[in-house]
Amino acid sequence: MWNPFKKLSPSHDGDEEFLTQRAKLLAAAPIPRLWLFGKTGSGKSSIVRYLTGAPEAVIGAGFRPQTQSARLFSFPDDELPIVRFLDTRGLGEANYDPSADLAQFDDVAHLLIVTVRVTDQAVEDVIRPLRDLRKAEPGRPVLLVVTCLHDAYPGQQHPDPDPFGSDLTPLPDSLPTNLHRAIEAQYQRFDGLFDRAVPVDLTPADEGYAQPDFGGQRLKQAILDLLPAAYRQTLLQMDQLRDVIGEMYERRTAPIILSHSALAASAAAVPLPWVDLPVVMAIQSHMVHRLARLNKQRLDAATLAHGSMAVGGRIAFRMGLRELLKFIPWVGMAVNAAAAFAITYATGAAWNWYFVQVRQGHIPTDEELRTVYQQQLQSGAKLWRSTQAEKTS
Repeated sequence: MWNPFKKLSPSHDGDEEFLTQRAKLLAAAPIPRLWLFGKTGSGKSSIVRYLTGAPEAVIGAGFRPQTQSARLFSFPDDELPIVRFLDTRGLGEANYDPSADLAQFDDVAHLLIVTVRVTDQAVEDVIRPLRDLRKAEPGRPVLLVVTCLHDAYPGQQHPDPDPFGSDLTPLPDSLPTNLHRAIEAQYQRFDGLFDRAVPVDLTPADEGYAQPDFGGQRLKQAILDLLPAAYRQTLLQMDQLRDVIGEMYERRTAPIILSHSALAASAAAVPLPWVDLPVVMAIQSHMVHRLARLNKQRLDAATLAHGSMAVGGRIAFRMGLRELLKFIPWVGMAVNAAAAFAITYATGAAWNWYFVQVRQGHIPTDEELRTVYQQQLQSGAKLWRSTQAEKTS
């Protein structure tokens, strides 16, 4: 964990060291590329959500166009990706031509994940281009994921206990008749076009299912089994890699937060009520926008509104000042500077935490932001006090 009180060398603020460390990290952790291939509504986004833990809103906003019919989603972001998902759209449309996707993705996709709803019988528009993909790269593994199993037993919970074992061929006799028939029909339609198949149902919990990630673990295991060994390790270490990436970003953002906090303290050291100084608020605004750019995050009106009550605005400043007065012993101009430093520090640290959380797939609540802001407020005050103590010693 990054220590905000540890003295950082100026090189941590430069791009050169950051890029060097990033290159070393990525070289040691090859990035798996999973090509999602299926019709709209067949569960591709649910697979991304399950594997990454990112909410649907983040996934939807994270895909970027690659060809006229395909998009790319890098997790947690484009700058330091752990895994990349290619999503082919247009399947089921008469004008879909897989040639552009074949030309761009054949050499970079490590695993083709074909998604099909269990009761969807109109799958020829998926099978036809899949044959071309299979023929072009016969050595690349294909995983058939049969999704939305509840379509075969509407209004009922998933089978409990889970009847599917590690060996899914033949299908277990204990399956409900309609489900068994529907899965078997999909296996026959895609016969010869896949190396392994898994039935899953990743329906969100708010739709009333007791097991919202039914079959998720066998999906993950199938992906690990089919990927080349080097790329399996990256997925296995996803949580640890996210921690490393987070520390790298924190080391890069720390000088930005500290320098703006010091500048705010200097601006506030005048015989005026600091909470009304436009220059202090301008410094904080500049800092937040710079942190947003560094974290590759959009700072739009909605994002500002979401965080302003907790980590920005005059109300938060006054709230912070009241808290600071409990443990900062200075008065007059000294308290102006101390408060400006601590609150600017807390604002920067809380916004940066917010950006990192969004990058990793979690959108913080207002309460979470307020908690982080209060914690960082005390850290900022302690840092100010230790700095002043060094000056007088």
